[in-house]
Amino acid sequence: MKNPLLEKFEGPFGTIPFEDIKTEHFVPAIEFGIKDAEASIEKISNNKEVPTFENTLLALELSGHQLNSAINTYYHLFGSESEKDFKDLSDNISPMVAEFENNIYLNKNLYAKIKEVYDKKELLDDDEDLRLLEITYNDFVRNGAALSDDDKDELRNIDKQLSTLSPQFSKNSLNATNSFELWLNKEDLDGLPDTAIEAAKMAAKDKKRDDKWLITGQLPSFSPFMQYSSRRDLREKVHIATSSKCNGGKYDNNELCKMIANLKHKRAQLLGFENYADYILEERMAEKQENIFNLLDQLYASCIDHAKNDLKQISELAKKLDNIDEVKSWDMAYYSEKLKKEIYDFDENLLKPYFKSDNVMKGAFEVAKRLYGLNFIKLNNVQTWHKDVNVYEVTEENGAHVGVLYEDLFPRNTKRGGAWMNPLRSQGMIDGTVLRPHISLTCNLTKPTEEKPSLLNLREVETIFHEFGHCLHGLLSDRKYQRLSGTSVFWDFVELPSQIMENWVGEKETLEMFAKHYKTGEVLPQDMLQKIKKSKNFRSGTNCLRQLMFGYLDMAWFGKHNEVEDVDDFEKEAIKKTMLRENDTPGASISTQLGHIFAGGYSAGYYSYKWAEVLEADAFEKFKEDGIFNRDTANSFRNNILSQGNSKHPLELYKSFRGRGPKVEALLKREGLF
Repeated sequence: MKNPLLEKFEGPFGTIPFEDIKTEHFVPAIEFGIKDAEASIEKISNNKEVPTFENTLLALELSGHQLNSAINTYYHLFGSESEKDFKDLSDNISPMVAEFENNIYLNKNLYAKIKEVYDKKELLDDDEDLRLLEITYNDFVRNGAALSDDDKDELRNIDKQLSTLSPQFSKNSLNATNSFELWLNKEDLDGLPDTAIEAAKMAAKDKKRDDKWLITGQLPSFSPFMQYSSRRDLREKVHIATSSKCNGGKYDNNELCKMIANLKHKRAQLLGFENYADYILEERMAEKQENIFNLLDQLYASCIDHAKNDLKQISELAKKLDNIDEVKSWDMAYYSEKLKKEIYDFDENLLKPYFKSDNVMKGAFEVAKRLYGLNFIKLNNVQTWHKDVNVYEVTEENGAHVGVLYEDLFPRNTKRGGAWMNPLRSQGMIDGTVLRPHISLTCNLTKPTEEKPSLLNLREVETIFHEFGHCLHGLLSDRKYQRLSGTSVFWDFVELPSQIMENWVGEKETLEMFAKHYKTGEVLPQDMLQKIKKSKNFRSGTNCLRQLMFGYLDMAWFGKHNEVEDVDDFEKEAIKKTMLRENDTPGASISTQLGHIFAGGYSAGYYSYKWAEVLEADAFEKFKEDGIFNRDTANSFRNNILSQGNSKHPLELYKSFRGRGPKVEALLKREGLF
């Protein structure tokens, strides 16, 4: 059987032939890739010559390209476009890949050769070669290369278990999301804007129910309902269902939370660390837990009174408008929206006609053009994984090829929730040639309806710019080696390029580029622009406190070892200082659906969002001082940060751009949290 994953990709720029690839191609391709990579590793390990950078480190870096391509393609589709049969392949693929990776890191001969080169690292005169050597050596040590044989066996067992538990957590979350349905009759639509009603009607039609309206578990569906529906009883139903997702029932993640946390703790201790957070922080800017808690606690002290005042204002408004004596969790979004309208005379829903998703993407492209001289040329000859996906060639001002960008904006039942950037092909050396990257931008935004195109709220616009920032980090990478390129940086640094891009959304010059009425072409009126700026810090204390809650919870799970008996009780204790009201929702759980820390790479790393906010707020101050589209400043950001990948320690990169280390004052000033 011909297998496209094992053939040379002949599409434009070597793009993946998604439409030719079938489910049955993946396991054979990965099995073949593993055998091929193992043969390369064996050749390196058994080489009788004196170990050198070229015959050991470079040879290792260039091995396994075919395997990596097949794995990247599988896990990209696992999150972006896959049915149950495809997802179930992970039960076979994940342990297979975990075992292969362990076989590399626990290979005595290979480690001995790498160590021999490392012990003579002063002989290397190329900075990137030296950086690759140091990172590779540390990877081997951190993955058990120096352990005893018995400990290596235990590590293999732990990694094999983790390789199946994390995908299962994700599958449960997606299945639970897809299982929620709230069917509405016409009388249940009170308060909803036309865009939400039209989306609910289209969702119902997709289920062959033309006489109803449907609210689903997808964020673009239930979020507007919680903001605008005057039906408090229905808001309660939606809130309970979405906030208790995977906490019990058919798609329960409770035991998975405990098992994943315990296994990661055991893994860290096996490698000589007191707990998993200490293991992770060895390769983070924060370096130690004390620095994380110092940041979280400083921000907590700055935001807690503001958050309490937010709650007070919402409670008073709910009492005034509807004589509600005690606001509940399902009231917060609803009365928050009404409070914003009362304070700023601002109904955010009125912005949507000016935020057509196509125009927002063009706006992001225009920002990149003005900052970095990039052009985005739509391609119609590249295979994609879904009809909604658009593809662009990215070029420099002089026409030089930069990379390929895939854009996938809308939710579907075969796609996990959230938003993310994914490198389908990282920039760097493959088969001896340095190649340009292929990057995907994935979101779950408000879908077009039969009556209207996709019209976004302000947060969705910021989400596009956020993920586009990650994409620029991948696209503008300029390193020799994939291992050092793009977003392969410390995790508390990786959010700097993404979060800084959100700042441009609030700027007049930017909004005038793309915020145009989808019918008339009218630019966003000045009074609405002013309302956006004035309301920018609305509930900033609450929003900050929410992020801190996730950070504290993450550190509770991974910052020290806890024998967790009851996830609900453990979570309640971990986040109690961030809770302004008693929990009023039966079964509400953050942990059981927090895929970032249990199924993603943010275990002991959720703090990095706030850490990166300090960096990006401070960095954007530089842009504001020089002009937000100042090309010299943009080129400095590109050359010192976006292009550098993991070629140097991130603090060194940041200082090269800013001229000093980061300061927290810019963030507190921007958020109004003095």
